[in-house]
Amino acid sequence: MAVSRRRFVTSALAGSALAAASTTELLASLTGPAHAASPPGDVVGKVTVGYQGWFSASGDSAPIGGWWHWSRDRFQPPSPSNTTIVSWPDTREYTHTYPTAYPNLGNGSPAVLFSSYDQQTVDTHFRWMQEYGCDTAALQRFNPTGDEGPTRDAMTQKVRSAAERYGRKFYIMYDVTDWLTMQSDIKTDWTTKMLAHTASSAYARQNGKPVVCIWGFGFSEPSRPFAPAPCLEVVNWFKAQGCYVIGGVPTWWRQGIEDSRPGFLDVYHAFNAISPWMVYRARTVEELDSYYNNVNVGDMADCAARGIDYLPCVMPGDLAGGHRKHGDFYWRHIYNMVRLGSQGLYVSMFDEYNEGNQIAKTSETQATTPAGANIRALDEDGVACSADYYLRITADGGRMLKGQLALTPVRPTPPVVGTPPPTGANLAAGRPTSASSQNGPFPASNAVDSNVGSYWESAGGSFPQWWGVDLGASYRIGRLVVRLPGGWETRTQTITVQGSTDGSSFSTIAPAAGFTFDPSTGNTVTRTLPPTTVRFVRLSVGGNTGWPAAQLAQVEVYAATDTPGDTTAPSAPSGLTVTGKTTTSVSLAWTASTDNVGVSGYEVRRGGTVVATVTGTTATVSGLSASTSYSLTVTARDAAGNTSNASNTVTVTTDAPTNADLARGRPTTESGHTQSYGSGNVVDGDPNSYWESVNNAFPQWVQVDLGASSTVGRVVLKLPPSSAWGTRTQTLTVQGSANGTSLSTLVASAGRTFDPASGNQVSLTFPAAQARYVRITVTGNTGWPAGQLSTLEVYAS
Repeated sequence: MAVSRRRFVTSALAGSALAAASTTELLASLTGPAHAASPPGDVVGKVTVGYQGWFSASGDSAPIGGWWHWSRDRFQPPSPSNTTIVSWPDTREYTHTYPTAYPNLGNGSPAVLFSSYDQQTVDTHFRWMQEYGCDTAALQRFNPTGDEGPTRDAMTQKVRSAAERYGRKFYIMYDVTDWLTMQSDIKTDWTTKMLAHTASSAYARQNGKPVVCIWGFGFSEPSRPFAPAPCLEVVNWFKAQGCYVIGGVPTWWRQGIEDSRPGFLDVYHAFNAISPWMVYRARTVEELDSYYNNVNVGDMADCAARGIDYLPCVMPGDLAGGHRKHGDFYWRHIYNMVRLGSQGLYVSMFDEYNEGNQIAKTSETQATTPAGANIRALDEDGVACSADYYLRITADGGRMLKGQLALTPVRPTPPVVGTPPPTGANLAAGRPTSASSQNGPFPASNAVDSNVGSYWESAGGSFPQWWGVDLGASYRIGRLVVRLPGGWETRTQTITVQGSTDGSSFSTIAPAAGFTFDPSTGNTVTRTLPPTTVRFVRLSVGGNTGWPAAQLAQVEVYAATDTPGDTTAPSAPSGLTVTGKTTTSVSLAWTASTDNVGVSGYEVRRGGTVVATVTGTTATVSGLSASTSYSLTVTARDAAGNTSNASNTVTVTTDAPTNADLARGRPTTESGHTQSYGSGNVVDGDPNSYWESVNNAFPQWVQVDLGASSTVGRVVLKLPPSSAWGTRTQTLTVQGSANGTSLSTLVASAGRTFDPASGNQVSLTFPAAQARYVRITVTGNTGWPAGQLSTLEVYAS
């Protein structure tokens, strides 16, 4: 396991250097506003999050085995005495978790943890990145030549898949801690393993170059004993490979003091971008401001003078150390770096539960934290915070960096945002259900479908039995309607109504009472409940006079209507902007509304249809069609149900399908054709139409205009699939061009066999290149004295 890289310099140690620095001298070095050395790309102008992805659990199939990064002894389950973590994750959105030796949570539930080796875990993290405006993930890669190498290799593929799925970018961030053979190993690792991932559409590029970060050069710790010369050689080697190279450097890199070795300035200045480390360097807002004045301003000036992009580290603060101040610390750090003019932000870290500076969803209270384990939850300073609070702050920080939100020292998002109930709607309809048991084909979900003839029935002969529903968010409920099928004879069931905000700890809303279902009144029972805020509703059935099991055909839950006196609607949300899009989704952000009592949530609308309901000021609308234009607005609601006017309207077109055929329907040209077999047939989508060149006059060619310079890395060539087109070999070359005339070879001339037994198609993959025009030149055909193609497809990869 790699040595911690975060606990070297404390604020007390840094104090002497801060006191020695001259703010006036540093400010004087700035002759004007900072200008980006590079245009916006996948790191400049973006929010990058450090992603460890290094947690495994016994039984998850990870090659390293055991509880990697959860336990000191990874072959024993994590417990208070065998642990490496100081924060507890919120695990509600993981479909697969693993039992630990920790005590049960405060609410009595088992203490379980996730594994990063499960693809669903990585997908969940990248979905959060998409929902909360994290543009790029820096995948941490420690020395891969040891026992963790195979697991790290596999994690790279899992991250690549998740990034592609959720429209995020990623890059490799090498950490050289304890990697004494780094100078040769890192090159081998890049060329033999990591370079292949740059072919992904999700791999981050800056200035057209794949991004690589090297973290740890110049640090004065013994675990990084490298001299300047080999470090400079490695930086220049990566640049010679065509990479954009970021340096994860010491806090005091420019002065060569405290955490930085002297004599490394040439190494630091060789990087394309510099990202100074800041974790554990500051504990308070005042210390952040001191670093801003005495360190960051001078760093920015030095980088601007040399055309180096400045991508500073920002951090939420150590939760275990009590540094966070319910978000004020994190927002101040982001604010300081944005007002400085930084070219981008590097958030440390996304999933660093080991050292308490994670922004990923975290346990909110001691009710969802192992009892007695001395682990702080997000409400550690007495202020309730939702599990996603630091992700919401990150989203707002990204908007401020991009100019979508005015520069402000006041954090825009509150620690907790309520959720408004749908007006007059049955909150339980179609929601997820659970039950203590099930008899045959009568599942719990039958009680929330639209069919009153279907029903849930528990196992027979044993009471109590319970049925529950997850409303999806906390609502203030006040009425319950329960039904049985209309033709059933009269029976009375004894039912206790319970509620919970977390799905584990339930309290009684209405005590046990007889619910009499009578066919003369539609076998329906309605009960008014004391207004109670819950997310989970449970009906515990203690008896049934008509059958020895619990039975429910329909359960309806409605919001309370007792919110008095508030008739003032919130202000309209403003500044609605599109922050990202994929083939099937659009991500939005806006400026919060205000209300005389308080805004409880927002509804995203497409026309008059609500397509998303959220509590914060960001949302992702999913389930859209590719290459389609949508117009969207947002409205705000308060707890009384008052709805604001709509925000401004944004119109956005979703992306084309990932790795779509770039040639479909595009203009074509040719060297010539015979009869009616023109070049347009190769892009019309009809596998039976085809281009045939002039006969007996090789070479011949067909060319497609992609409309703009595009990344191309694969072509698929087809003949009609009918067996009447017998096997033939065509000798052909694939060429690319920026202007349609000056050609470069993408695939060298060779015989390509078209066999109807395998679909009469040939797929040719080649190193990614930029081209607007793609040409296929045919110099021979064993089946006919002409060039023949029914389909020419061009793909990015």
